[in-house]
Amino acid sequence: MPPLDYNSGPALRSFLESRGLSIRKQWGQNFLVNPQARRTLADALDAEKGASVWEIGSGLGAMTAELLERGMDVTAFEIDPGYCTILEELFAGPCFTLIRGDVLKTWKSAEPSPYLFGNLPYVTAALLLGNLIEGHRFFTRMAVTVQKEVALRMTARPGSKNYSSISVLCACAYSSKVIMTLKGPSFYPVPHVESAAVCFDRLPGTSLPPPLFYPVVRSLFASRRKTIANNLENFLSRSDIIKKKERGMAPSLSIREKERKAVAAAALEKCGLRGGDRAENLPAEAFLALAAELENNCIVRKGNDGCTTN
Repeated sequence: MPPLDYNSGPALRSFLESRGLSIRKQWGQNFLVNPQARRTLADALDAEKGASVWEIGSGLGAMTAELLERGMDVTAFEIDPGYCTILEELFAGPCFTLIRGDVLKTWKSAEPSPYLFGNLPYVTAALLLGNLIEGHRFFTRMAVTVQKEVALRMTARPGSKNYSSISVLCACAYSSKVIMTLKGPSFYPVPHVESAAVCFDRLPGTSLPPPLFYPVVRSLFASRRKTIANNLENFLSRSDIIKKKERGMAPSLSIREKERKAVAAAALEKCGLRGGDRAENLPAEAFLALAAELENNCIVRKGNDGCTTN
């Protein structure tokens, strides 16, 4: 196969047409044709030669080639069967592993790696990073491109308009920053939105968060106009939130309505939080403390198998 011109969108389209393939919008296939942006992103990853790297959304291999040229071992995730065939033709060898299919469904089967890299599919970028964090698959460093709006949410700080549940999930495990903004012409086809490259570094000395952390975060952001006290009471009313077994008695199926306000108020007070505040003003540490306090107060989450987890 002749070398691909990764810097020319029309050349890539012509190549695809010669193979009976196309660019599929539903899979977010926008090729990064800006060579300087590709080099900057690879530089930001700062992985040493021989390092193992996950690359999400490899496409036709522009970034794959960049990583392999730098001497890294690449595990590539790609959903398009036609593109997978091309990747195998181009890069088959001991330093390249291809995992076919939707990364949201396949990442758990892959060997863990210290680095994550890629031009993430815009429609699933936040969901993917959230799933990886909730699944306790952490990386020493991540360097990815996402829609600029999503990048601002991922890196937002408490009190800002972009602060959301994905901001908290990222902040509990990583320090993050936007390293560059990418205008539409950096990609082919040209997207209707701006993109941004984000770098994440694993926070030192961080431990796994309490099991209730993730559901608490999502619940407190569920209704942004409501106070954390109201959202917390709603969280405690969920059917999968029960009380631990006490004094040999079976756990109650749910926390009784009259108990919820008292449980919520006590947990917030113990953590030094004001019930009238809102989730967008709380740092990640406050959510971690609140989840731990709820578990200390005998609140647990029923697992998928009907058992309780704590």
